Amino acid sequence: MCRTCHGIDGVAWIPIAPHIAGESSVYLQTQLKAFRSGKRQHEIMSVIAKQLSDEDIANLAAWYSSIEFSVEVPE
Repeated sequence: MCRTCHGIDGVAWIPIAPHIAGESSVYLQTQLKAFRSGKRQHEIMSVIAKQLSDEDIANLAAWYSSIEFSVEVPE
């Protein structure tokens, strides 16, 4: 379900979704748990996060944080 907006490789397919490849595991887990608890609100992410267990969140965070992501700045 994440790949629909964020892409399987963590590079977002749509402009309103952030890239999450290479993001810190702690950050990703914190944000997903905030969506799940209702502390952070988003019409799509809140619904999706409520379906995730702690193990799911840890696995997703580990996967996306392990992806190397770099941006090249044109000269």
